[in-house]
Amino acid sequence: MIELDADLPAELVPLSWLIGVWEGTGVVNYAVGEETRNYEFGHRLSFSHDGLPHLNYTSYTWLLDENLTPLATETGYWRLSRAATEGDPGPGLLTGVGIRPFTTARSVETLRNATGGFDIEVSILHPGGVSELYVGQVKGPRIDLVTDAVLRSVTSKEHSASTRLYGLVDNHLLWAWDIAALGQELASHASGRLARVE
Repeated sequence: MIELDADLPAELVPLSWLIGVWEGTGVVNYAVGEETRNYEFGHRLSFSHDGLPHLNYTSYTWLLDENLTPLATETGYWRLSRAATEGDPGPGLLTGVGIRPFTTARSVETLRNATGGFDIEVSILHPGGVSELYVGQVKGPRIDLVTDAVLRSVTSKEHSASTRLYGLVDNHLLWAWDIAALGQELASHASGRLARVE
């Protein structure tokens, strides 16, 4: 059973099943040139909120070798996709003017899309100079994402597109990530199975 925090902004209710810390393992299986890289890794994922209408996201992975060698980290924000209003804060540190929008379950319901889900936007930042902006939808305990944009610094490795899938199955968070990178077309890259850490 998922218990909702009384301070949870109404806009986050469709994403509330993600909130918490998840841990488990995953596998990478990705072709780079003539070589296929295949290995298992440990994974810790966290979703939290700070009272604003977005989820804070962090991901940390490590190799399952004897040294538990760090592999990769990500950080980002997940939110329902909707036009900003005068009542929303920003840009920068500017406060919103007037009433904050979508503060009740009834008002959030007006954001449902034609398929009965909610459109979402996810921004994920990688420390190697890559920033991904995803668009997609949450529909019950399933999230489908595709990159709308990938920004890279001049020093980053080539990465041009991604898709991600998340689902809650038997109280586990399952995920899959496809990437187009290092000269390869969009293809399966990694997947994992995580359990909520109490």
